Amino acid sequence: MRYIGCHLSSSAGFAAMGRTALSIGANTFQFFTRNPRGSRAKPVDPADVAAYLALAMEAGLGVILAHAPYTINPCSKDERTREFARLTLADDLQRMEYLPGNLYNFHPGSHTGQGLETGITQIADTLNAILTPAMHTTVLLETMSGKGTEVGSRFEELRRTLDIAEKDSIEIYVDGSSIILKKYEPTCVFCGDAKNITVYKGKNICANCLKELKKA
Repeated sequence: MRYIGCHLSSSAGFAAMGRTALSIGANTFQFFTRNPRGSRAKPVDPADVAAYLALAMEAGLGVILAHAPYTINPCSKDERTREFARLTLADDLQRMEYLPGNLYNFHPGSHTGQGLETGITQIADTLNAILTPAMHTTVLLETMSGKGTEVGSRFEELRRTLDIAEKDSIEIYVDGSSIILKKYEPTCVFCGDAKNITVYKGKNICANCLKELKKA
């Protein structure tokens, strides 16, 4: 299934964006979570979300992409700017839980003279502080042009932000229209759990499944 859409204004709500997308023949769309040049965000209207979800299911709208405001910089040398970025990202991701299973994109930022290593560390620290296993949103780091002190103009920089070392195993796969790259994490061949994994007869099996297997 191919998904084609465009950026839409979120001022009238999710259901309105869904109807606009369908009216132009799109089956997905991108939107800003809040004022792209500011910080204010409209309160989430549960009734609007419910109307959108019903429309999306009926019309076959695909995964949608939320874009963070341009004003955040999680690797600024100014601590208040980094804190603003952390709070904004955390709030956006909490709001995205109303629409589980979608995508959230942000610009990694500019290290503002601190150096690339410091910038990458600060971005990673921000992500570690706000991401939890319970979240249902996939976070995307946008590749940058590399002007000034921008971080994320090379895949190497994004790889290090995601804590993937040069010799680490990675997974690369296609999910819909997206190419996903992430650090390889062995999971159980039966249940998909990544905890308490052991190799049993050449297969990755979690402790619970291995226990059940030995009972059989």
